[in-house]
Amino acid sequence: MAGDEAPLPVFVYGTLRRGGGNYPLFLRGRTTAEVPARLPGAVLYEGPGYPFAVSAPAGEIRGELMTLVPGRYAAVLAALDVLEDHRPGDPGSLYDRVVRDVRTERGESVRAWVYLAAERVARRLRAEGIRVPGGDWPRRV
Repeated sequence: MAGDEAPLPVFVYGTLRRGGGNYPLFLRGRTTAEVPARLPGAVLYEGPGYPFAVSAPAGEIRGELMTLVPGRYAAVLAALDVLEDHRPGDPGSLYDRVVRDVRTERGESVRAWVYLAAERVARRLRAEGIRVPGGDWPRRV
C-alpha cells in the first residue's frame, strides 16, 4: 500500500459475514462499519463449508462491506489472508485478494478488497462446481 493511500474496506460473502462462523474470530470488534453490499461481475460456488467467489460478467454476489479499525488494519488483513489461504505468488493458494468495485445498499460504488478463487480453483469450479443460487451464501438452503 502506498504511503498516503487510504486502507480499503473488505467485501465478505461467506463465513466472515455477520452470523457466520468466522465473523466473531476475525471481525467482531475490529470494524468501524459493516454495511450490506453487492459485488457485481461474480458468482458463488459451493466449497467445503465455505464459498468461492468467481468472476462472471452477468453475476452478482450479496455480502457485507467491512471497514476495518485503522489501528488494527494491517493485522486484521494479514489474519484474513491466512484464513483465506492467500499467498501472493504461490500457485497453490486457494484465493487471490483483489480490488473490485462493490455497491452498497444505498447504491454507492466503493473500492474494496475481495477474495476471489485463485485461477486454478476457478477453472475447476466453472467446469464442475455447484453454483449458489442468488449469490447469497447464508440463504443457500
